Amino acid sequence: MTLMNFIVYATFTMSLMGLAFHRNHLLSALICLEGMMLSLFIGLALWPTLMYSSMSSINPMVLLTLSACEAGTGLYILVATSRSHGNDLMQNMNILQC
Repeated sequence: MTLMNFIVYATFTMSLMGLAFHRNHLLSALICLEGMMLSLFIGLALWPTLMYSSMSSINPMVLLTLSACEAGTGLYILVATSRSHGNDLMQNMNILQC
């Protein structure tokens, strides 16, 4: 395993652990999700370089686009929740369940 692989795996794992352990506020959960998506983007962007391939892939751009859509949707939910409840605590999200 190269150092670059280790760094990508470590950032993804730290973001996943942050999402699992520090999910009291919606903003902290969104930041952890964004960290996971960015580590996946870096891993996909560096993968052809590490494999000594001259082909570039469209997958990192698609992942970055989906990450931006996810961030926009998450921020919309954050604003709507903070306007209706006055805070961004995850325990207030149970009223959104069906």
